[in-house]
Amino acid sequence: MRSAGLSAAATLQGSSLLPERRDANSFPYSQTSEVVDFEKKWTGLESGCSVLRMGKMLAALLVFSTAALAQENPTAYDALRVVGTKLNREYVNHVISVTGVNGNPQPETWKILIEDSRARGGVREIEVANGNIVSERTPVRTVVGSAEGATINPARLNLDSSGAYAVASHTADKSNTRFATVSYTLRTDERGDPIWVVTLHGDSGRPVGTIHINCNRGSVVRTEGMFAGTTMTDVVTDHEVDQPTDEETGPFHEARMRVRETFRHAREDARDMFDRVRRSFVDFINRS
Repeated sequence: MRSAGLSAAATLQGSSLLPERRDANSFPYSQTSEVVDFEKKWTGLESGCSVLRMGKMLAALLVFSTAALAQENPTAYDALRVVGTKLNREYVNHVISVTGVNGNPQPETWKILIEDSRARGGVREIEVANGNIVSERTPVRTVVGSAEGATINPARLNLDSSGAYAVASHTADKSNTRFATVSYTLRTDERGDPIWVVTLHGDSGRPVGTIHINCNRGSVVRTEGMFAGTTMTDVVTDHEVDQPTDEETGPFHEARMRVRETFRHAREDARDMFDRVRRSFVDFINRS
């Protein structure tokens, strides 16, 4: 019986009715080569995908690190705190102006003018960078500003330079003004209120617009070179918008009305932004 069964199986195998048994090593050379080539291609594809994913991750980390580094520069409040803690606490009550250039969005160095009767010329100029006093001098020259000796009342200062950037950037976006860097000047206006004068610069470094922001109320009180394609010599103020002239005719009437309406909306948006970024300097310095 056993021999008959084996004989029958052999007969079936010989007639190709049963598949021929092969192991992996018994594949013809051509098939084995294809398997090896496929494995190599798959391994290479897998490695390529890993390298691509790693490259994307590194690029994302680079962008994140660049943005983080751009935010590391201290704000104007930070610079004033350095002056108060490392030089004289009373200096923060006698600030004439605070300026910074090439901000992205905050500048690397802040220049602070202090009213000081003991200093030569009555003014002390201090530069702060990276949390340190980098220079201090007493220049003999007239102070540039709204009025010589007009100091900023800390109780009316409710907008740090970071907040000024947020308001200015939002206003620029509303007026379709594109910019690359920012310059800041904090000083008093003709009524004694502290204001931020934020100048926007294009890629070439040329100014493309200026925004005056009241630091007490957070309102945009003046713009230059913005809205409806105006140039740097064109000015729009909140007074002009709130009290328009009676001129109802003329070739530029409609254009003026569009500019006023756009400015009005931008000013309202700026006030909403101010509510979100408002920061009392008195509270800030007292917590230091």
